[in-house]
Amino acid sequence: MKAKKLRIYIVTVFAAFFAFASCTKDLDTVPLDDDIVTSASVYDNPASYRQVLAKLYAGLSVSGQEGPHGNNDLSGLDEGFGQYLRAVWYAQEIPTDEAIIAWNDGNLRDFHEQDWSSSNEFITNLYYRIFYQISLCNEFIRESSDASLDDRGISGSNKTEIQTFRVEARFLRALSYWHALDMFGSVPFVTEDDKVGSFFPEQISRVDLFSYIESELLDIEDDLIAAKANEYARADQAAVWMLLSKLYLNAEVYINTAKYTECITYCNKVTSAGYELEATYDNLFLADNHNAKGVIFPVTFDGIHTRTWGGTTFIIHAAVGGTMDPAEFGIDGGWGGLRTTKALVGKFLNVDNLKSAPANIKGITAYPVIYVPGAHQGWNPEDTTTVLASVNSDNNYEGYLYFADADNQFKYTDGPAWDVNYGDDGADGTLELNGANIVGGDAGYYKLNVDLGGLTHSFLKTDWGVIGSATPNGWDSDQDMTYDVDNDVWSLIVDLSAGEIKFRANDDWGLNYGDTGADGILSEGGDNIGISEPGQYEIKLYLGAPDYTYTVEKFSSDDRGMFHSDGQSLEISDVFEFTEGYAVTKFKNVTSTGATGSDLTFPDTDFPLFRLADAYLMYAEAYLRGGSGGDASTALGYINALKERAYGDQNGNITAGELTLDFILDERARELLWEAHRRTDLVRFGKFSNTDYLWAWKGGVAEGKSVDSKFDLYPIPASDIGANPELTQNPGY
Repeated sequence: MKAKKLRIYIVTVFAAFFAFASCTKDLDTVPLDDDIVTSASVYDNPASYRQVLAKLYAGLSVSGQEGPHGNNDLSGLDEGFGQYLRAVWYAQEIPTDEAIIAWNDGNLRDFHEQDWSSSNEFITNLYYRIFYQISLCNEFIRESSDASLDDRGISGSNKTEIQTFRVEARFLRALSYWHALDMFGSVPFVTEDDKVGSFFPEQISRVDLFSYIESELLDIEDDLIAAKANEYARADQAAVWMLLSKLYLNAEVYINTAKYTECITYCNKVTSAGYELEATYDNLFLADNHNAKGVIFPVTFDGIHTRTWGGTTFIIHAAVGGTMDPAEFGIDGGWGGLRTTKALVGKFLNVDNLKSAPANIKGITAYPVIYVPGAHQGWNPEDTTTVLASVNSDNNYEGYLYFADADNQFKYTDGPAWDVNYGDDGADGTLELNGANIVGGDAGYYKLNVDLGGLTHSFLKTDWGVIGSATPNGWDSDQDMTYDVDNDVWSLIVDLSAGEIKFRANDDWGLNYGDTGADGILSEGGDNIGISEPGQYEIKLYLGAPDYTYTVEKFSSDDRGMFHSDGQSLEISDVFEFTEGYAVTKFKNVTSTGATGSDLTFPDTDFPLFRLADAYLMYAEAYLRGGSGGDASTALGYINALKERAYGDQNGNITAGELTLDFILDERARELLWEAHRRTDLVRFGKFSNTDYLWAWKGGVAEGKSVDSKFDLYPIPASDIGANPELTQNPGY
């Protein structure tokens, strides 16, 4: 738990937001209820300003007045879907190669298919959430002007502190206007100079909104608290520098004018401010990441004090499903939604050589099974993890079990009960009803075969290896695999050449597996498995009960490639099946010491909106795009600093010749995966909509297809277009 939240006063004057909905009823009123706190009273107390400022920051974290749900700020959408960060995350991640979601709520699927309309309720929510936040900031800025403070007799240190708060509110407003600029382009525009009440906000051009955001940030830069000197999660000068850097990096998209030199200028300010890279990448995304180095501006969450169904609650829960253990993520259950695409996995692994266990293939729940209770599992005939399966439904059963002790005793039952059980009275391989316990041999991993038609059985202790022309010893001898008891998997990291491999038991051809059909399912004596490219690989063998599967992954020691592939297919044929597409294990509600967060439902994990690594990447990109004030050596040094953290050594470092714009785009995906940057990056590189860069289900087809470039911007919601005659819709909608 992080004790970092302030009590928040909610003032009814915040209803000023509805000016953005183009309402016609005057909202500038004072309620008659003495129990309601309004701007007419709350701002008379100097102590209240800090608490109202807390509401502005909380606007990025929560969606209402009563924690995870209840008394929503906005109507029309569930509070979880409607939370600010979750809305931004949807818009920045799901339409890209980084994320796909298994839920079919409303028009949510439009994001990944890139076929949304101006009536999409999730886009509408994003739009109104942005402008609600802007309206809150406007009201605070209006009420904390020097003139307003003087009218209330607020002076001295109180006035000085409130003036600092006001500058922070201007930063938060600039941040939200940047989200509007980036995702919607030309939008309604209101500041503190517009009075509260009913009027139609005029539309500002994208060029003019860019200039406004730039001028605001430049104006407040020197007035904000110095970098690293403010309270955790409050804006300081470095937050302004980061936002300016992002504004300038994307200026060619926003205003058709390059400002890469300016981007480098402000990246230099960030990198000279004393920030350090967090030594352990994982720590940036854990429940105690408020202690991680290099985080410049986070959106904060707390399992006790800042509860929401959006934010990192959504990101962590929605990413857990299938065979994943929620306890490893510090949560009480997964929501089975978020995965990533093959295109993204390819930034870390060579997907041409990647074989993954198919999901939803015939498993033990589809094949007839018998049970194997015994000393190895507590003599429990109901245990579904110790079964044998009949793939052909012909009374011939097989499977693999691990016996931790020598002379393990066991029996076979035809169901999850003792009613019909088989033993071996003479230890001769013949089964008898209610027969004697079967006694195994040495401790180890056994293949068991049972013929219930002929009432015979056998068991064979196995050790597994990989052999083939692609292995260091060719077809002459095996590369031994290691068995992981906890995860029931055999594995091996080995250098392979182009060629072929098979799996073999006990250094003998009597029992071997190949992959006939190259579908990831092993068959006894099956075809050799092709390896098309030399390199270091991690090979895993999953036996247990049929089907037997395996993975052959180009080994990467890049610690940022945090995927769960067990039971997950690489290809996605069904968007709504969680086990199709690799799962991402980046965000967790556990601390760097392994402790669970303060609550199993609502994580303590903060979301790092701006961090030092992004400044490194922006600097390198701006330099490659021709910006002045930087140099090749510094750009390469920044990139290799990220690589060395990821690899733990210099094996992942690149040369100056390898530092290209295409490399930068891929490196941003590796470093900033699921941090709400990807859509903006792909648009900047011309690879988002109308492009030959494709990923699964882009455009609504499995193989992906190019779409109209109008989707580089989201539409202004139809509801606002219809309500406000001052607005013009974005082209193509």
